[in-house]
Amino acid sequence: MSREPPRGRGTGARPPCRFHELVREAVDDGWPREAEPPPPTRLYTEAARSAISRNDSPDVPFDRSVNPYRGCEHGCIYCYARPGHAWLGFSPGLEFETHIVARPDLPGLLEREISAPGYECRPLALGTFTDAWQPVERRCRLTRAVLERLLALRHPVSVVTKSALVERDLDLLQALAAEGLVHVHLSVTTLDPGLARRLEPRAAAPRRRLQALAALAAAGVPAGVLVAPLIPVLTDGELERILEAAADAGAGFAGWVLLRLPGETGPLFEDWLRAHFPGRAEHVLARVREAHGGRLYDARFGRRMRGAGEYARLLQRRFDLACRRLGLATAPPPLATDRLRRPHQLDLL
Repeated sequence: MSREPPRGRGTGARPPCRFHELVREAVDDGWPREAEPPPPTRLYTEAARSAISRNDSPDVPFDRSVNPYRGCEHGCIYCYARPGHAWLGFSPGLEFETHIVARPDLPGLLEREISAPGYECRPLALGTFTDAWQPVERRCRLTRAVLERLLALRHPVSVVTKSALVERDLDLLQALAAEGLVHVHLSVTTLDPGLARRLEPRAAAPRRRLQALAALAAAGVPAGVLVAPLIPVLTDGELERILEAAADAGAGFAGWVLLRLPGETGPLFEDWLRAHFPGRAEHVLARVREAHGGRLYDARFGRRMRGAGEYARLLQRRFDLACRRLGLATAPPPLATDRLRRPHQLDLL
C-alpha cells in the first residue's frame, strides 16, 4: 500500500472502494516507473436530497449540520471523513482529496428546510465533515451562499475550519456575530510547518490559521481554537503551546479531539506514519491503541472523540490546566435561537 504521495497530496494510495465487486491492482513488470504528473482536482456536482444532516450523538454539541462539499482537497491523512467517500464509489485514499463533490442546490434547499412549518431553531454546525472553506470554495462559493442565507434568516451557526479563506467572509461572520448567531473554531494540529505540510498538505499553514483567528477576534467574531486531532507522540507535546499561541491571537475558547481512525483511515494513517516516521510508528500506534481499548479506533459514544484510560485522562487534565491558566473557556458562548425570520416575515419588512 505504501506509495510516495504526489506533491501537494496527503497520500498516493488508492485503496479500493469497499462497495465495488471488481478492483484493480498494480503489477510490477520490471520497468522503471515514470514520474507521473500531480493528479488534478476533479469537481463533480450532485443534487442534494436534503441540506441538513441530523445526529443524536452525545459526543458533539450540535444535533444538525450542513456540508457543502464531499471530499476535501486539504488532504489531511488522518481525516475521519475518508471512509465516507466510498459511499460515492470513490477511493478513501487519493480520490478523497482529488474527487470533490459540490452541492450547488444546497443553499436554496437549506432555506426551504429552515422555513418549513414546525422547524425548531437550534445551532447549525458548518464544516464538520469536510472543510467548508477548502480550495474549491474559491470558485464555487457555496459556503458563502450558505452564510448569506443563514444571515437573512437570522439562524445560528457554529463553524470549524482550518482554512485562512474564512477571512474572505468576515463581513458575513461579523454581521452574524452582531446578532449573537455565530462562533468560529480554527482547527490547529501542530505549530510545526514542516509536520503540518506532511499531515495536511493543502490546509493553511499554522501561522495563517492563527492570523485568521486574530482577524476574526479583532472584528468581534467569537473565535477559538480546536486542537484537533491530538496525535500521540507526534503532536501531543504541543498542546500547551498551541493553546498559548491561540490565546495570544485572541481566542476566547478552546477544545480538543484525540486522533480518530475509523474504517480505511486507520490503514492509510499507519502507512503514512511508517513512511514518514518509521522510528516512532510503533510508539504512536501503541498510544492510540492504549486510548481506544487495544484497537486503533473505538467508535463507542463517550470514547471515540477523546479516548479512555490514563493517557486520555492525562491529556484532559493538561488541557484543563492550560485553559485555566490562559483564561480560555472550554466551550464557546451560547448562540441565540430566538431570532429566526422565516421568508414570509422578511416579505413584510
